[in-house]
Order: sequence, then structure tokens, then C-alpha cells
Amino acid sequence: MGRLFGTDGVRGLANADLSPELAMSIAMAAVRTLAKDRTEAPLALVGRDPRASSEMLEAAVIAGLASAGANVVRVGVLPTPGVAFLTAEVKADLGIMLSASHNPMPDNGIKLFAPGGHKLTDEVEDAIEALLKTKNDGWTRPTGARIGRVHELMDGHEHYLAHLVNAASHPLTGLKIVLDCANGAASEIGPEVFRQAGAEVIAIHAEPDGLNINDNCGSTHLDSIKAAVLEHQADFGLAVDGDADRCLAIAHDGSEVDGDQLMAILALAMKEAGTLTEDTLVATVMSNLGLKIAMREAGITLVEAKVGDRYVLDELRGRNLALGGEQSGHVVMPAFATTGDGVLCGLMVACRMAATSSSLKDLAGVVKKLPQVMINVRVGDKKVASAASVLAAVNAAEAQLSGSGRVLLRPSGTEPLIRVMVEAGTEDEAMKIAEGLAAEVRSASPA
Repeated sequence: MGRLFGTDGVRGLANADLSPELAMSIAMAAVRTLAKDRTEAPLALVGRDPRASSEMLEAAVIAGLASAGANVVRVGVLPTPGVAFLTAEVKADLGIMLSASHNPMPDNGIKLFAPGGHKLTDEVEDAIEALLKTKNDGWTRPTGARIGRVHELMDGHEHYLAHLVNAASHPLTGLKIVLDCANGAASEIGPEVFRQAGAEVIAIHAEPDGLNINDNCGSTHLDSIKAAVLEHQADFGLAVDGDADRCLAIAHDGSEVDGDQLMAILALAMKEAGTLTEDTLVATVMSNLGLKIAMREAGITLVEAKVGDRYVLDELRGRNLALGGEQSGHVVMPAFATTGDGVLCGLMVACRMAATSSSLKDLAGVVKKLPQVMINVRVGDKKVASAASVLAAVNAAEAQLSGSGRVLLRPSGTEPLIRVMVEAGTEDEAMKIAEGLAAEVRSASPA
């Protein structure tokens, strides 16, 4: 097999690419890797999103964990950052979240957390994969009283809810908020957080049935929340994805506010409060040049990481920094979370609005975005991104832009796609260059 782990765990078509057998094997290998030095039974925490296949995969993962000798605490449906938070709270040896995040319902994924609720390093992922590929290493499953037991964590939701509400730095009294829950893991807890913080909340797409997660809703489908913000004359809208580890926002006039703008709002607020460590923000190579310019003008240093919130987290932890994230809406605040948290990010932005009596549109206006075009090209082999003809086309495009924009070709970490991103002075110019590069990728891709 190729490398199993992508940018954020293991992901694929549920019951096909990601089968119960594979899920069980991953869980067993995770226990053996993350708790190999434990002399007592290790503890694992398991949560899931509400998609139908998560029920099946949860059962398989729990069986794998218990069969490897781990005691299991099941928390049920909860956002990914909630599972990470509780993994740290109960001092578990590992945490597992069953979710394919923003992907459509037929897909699913396995996200693993190390002690403390942190994403796994590449080295740990490689060690887990090595066990999966080993035919016989002499290990035998425990039997009798050494088999793990399974329990429910009855107050997990309440602990995570209280954690979020306590993070609010200013009451939200007087704010009207539309929250699109993507029929996902935040459908219950998301609206309750904002209500307890004092806001009036209109929740949409908050009725998961196992089949409707991310279905024309959430952070990847913003039309309905734009309409709802305008209909209800709300102060702003917040759209999370299926597992609520990221968000995008809508201003009162229906305009979109992306992750770059959300990070800028929070970075300026934290710099003002003296909590932005070293006056530094961590973003990724996908962030718009407009964010870099805005941060430079505000006296804030911008550090670039690879795409993926765990790489942002690596920079944050390695440099002991306080804020980072992605244009896609994964925003990480290590003082409160070990992973991206869409509800937390939206809550902090709402607190900034309330504290400054400013509209989201005005706050987001600090970032003057360059026109950016992204084209996803489906390929048979993602190595095509480094083909000689493709690299030559990229060099030609960069020469054409001559410093007034930029080009980025990036293989997706979760799908068989090459992401072609171009920023330029005008949208027409960016589109023309991106389409040319996409055509070059297609022609270089094996049939």
C-alpha cells in the first residue's frame, strides 16, 4: 500500500477504501504504538460525527482498541476539537475521532490524537503504518482480564461546552448570529455555546440524520447561510464543517469572510491585548498575499507552514506561539485548543465584534485580498505536480506575474487532486494563468 495517512488522518470511501477491518487494524496499531511503554492498561477516548458510517466505524475502532488491551471511553457525537480536548482532560493515551470533516457523507475518516490531544507526528504515523504492513511480528492479543473494557463518558459534552463558554472574553449580548452547523457534529453544542455567551442564535442545518452531513450546507456551501443572514438581518453568520474543526463567516451584508481574515481579526485583537506571543502569526503557503501585507503593516510577523492544521500546530508548539491557521478556516489558539476549532474561532471573533462595537465587515477589511483562483485537477498520480513540463509551466507563469502575484501547485493530502492556485492583480489574469496550468497538469497526468 502507499502511505495511508494524509494531511489529516486516514480518509476514504466508507466500507470500501475505509473498511471496518482497516479501522480495527488501525486502532490496534495505534494502541501498540502510542501506549507501548504502558505497564497498565492504556486508556483510549473515541468520538464521532453523526454520519451513518461513523456508527459502523466506531464499533470497529472500539473493538480494535479493546482487543489490543486498551480501556475505551466513548463520548458519542462531538466536534473533533472536543474529542481532542477531552483526550487531554481524561489523560487518555490516545484519542480517535471518526469523521471525514468537510467531505460528503459517503466518505469517512479516522483522526488520531496523541496524549494531550495533539495531532500525531509523521514519525508516529509511519510507525503505525509499519505495524499494519507487518505480517507477523510475534505480538499476541491479550486474553481474559487483560482485554480492554468499554465505558461511556456521560458528561463529556458538558465539559467541552463549559470550556468554550469560559473562553469568551466579552458577553455577546445584543448580537444576532446565524450558525450553519452542516448537519454535523456541532449541531447541538454549537448553538448552545453562543446562547450561553449571550447571543441570539438562529441555527440552520442543525438536524443531522446520518445522511445529510455537509449536504449543500456548512463551510463548503455558503449560499444558504448568506441568505439566512440577510433574511434575519443578523450581525454575522458562522458556518462550520461536518466535524466543526474549521469555520468561515458571513458579514451582515452577505459578504464572505475567510480564514485569512478571521486570523487577522484575532491577531490584531491579541496584539492589542498583549497575548500574541512575539507578535507572530502562523499561516500556510495557501494564505493570500493580502494577509501578509496586512500583518506587516500591523507590525506582526507571519510564519508560513505547510498546508494542514497539524503543520500549523507544529510551528505553534515549536515556537511557543499563540495563534495560527489556514485560509480554509482552521484557526488554532493553543491557549484553548490543540487543534482547529470552528466554534471557538467564531466565538472569539464575536467577542471582538462586541468589545469594539464593530461590524464583521469592518474588522475583516484590514485584509485587502488579491484576486485568487483555485482549480482542483483530478489526477491518477499526484507526482505529476513535479513533472518537468508542469514545473516549466509554473516557472513561466511566475515570470509572467513578475512579483505581482504568485503560483502554487499542491497535491491534496486527502483526495486524488492537484490544487492549482494563482494570485494576480486581476481575477481575469489569475483565472487565465490557473486554467493554463490546470491544462498542463491534465496533459501530463497518466490516462
